[in-house]
Amino acid sequence: MQRGLSLVLVTLLLPLSLFADESEEQSPWSGKAVLGYLATSGNTENSTLNTGFEVGYTSGDWTHRVDASAIKASEDQMTSAEAYELGWKSERRLTDHDFLFGRLHWRRDSFGAYATQFSQTLGYGRHLIDNDKHTLNLELGVGARQSELQFGTEENETIFRGGAYYKWRFSEMAEFRQELIAEVGEENTYSESVTAVSVRLLGDLALVASYTIKHNSDVPPLTEKSDRYTALSLEYAF
Repeated sequence: MQRGLSLVLVTLLLPLSLFADESEEQSPWSGKAVLGYLATSGNTENSTLNTGFEVGYTSGDWTHRVDASAIKASEDQMTSAEAYELGWKSERRLTDHDFLFGRLHWRRDSFGAYATQFSQTLGYGRHLIDNDKHTLNLELGVGARQSELQFGTEENETIFRGGAYYKWRFSEMAEFRQELIAEVGEENTYSESVTAVSVRLLGDLALVASYTIKHNSDVPPLTEKSDRYTALSLEYAF
């Protein structure tokens, strides 16, 4: 069954790579689309769907990027996980290594300690490493966050945000990615780690295995502080 689902996903995404723009002129647009689905059956029936996209536009010293993602899991036809994210980021290049950024980030989790979290930050970033094999970007910022717990309690606080983004292209066909972010506030510290390995299958189509950890430091009693997601997805870059 899993093999059949994989073939369906490849069939759906393959035409995108076949009709990709082959113009020599570099487009200001870039992005990627991700789709993953896994179903198991037997003593229990489980299914997991993860999907997302990212679109970027560069003009002069400015780069704008919007991204969205969704995760939904069920066990024996009962929803066990449901989370959504939506983000916007604008960067203003200062030098080849330095930039300023503004970011909006909204999260919703139907089963986590926080029903919604919405943060707005401004800050400074630097490209520490940027070569053919390795890239490493660091960001520091300050802003505000509005949160609502599952029981209706609201929190409004000033936050400090840090981020580290590393990519290692260890072959022409494969790469490793590690992203770490933290939003530190007086009421709660939110942190997230995304570890991924991707292997190019055909053209701009790749198979991606990822592991994500989302953590809140202060949660209500009997609530888990961390959520973990393991995903196997197809990713089309353009």
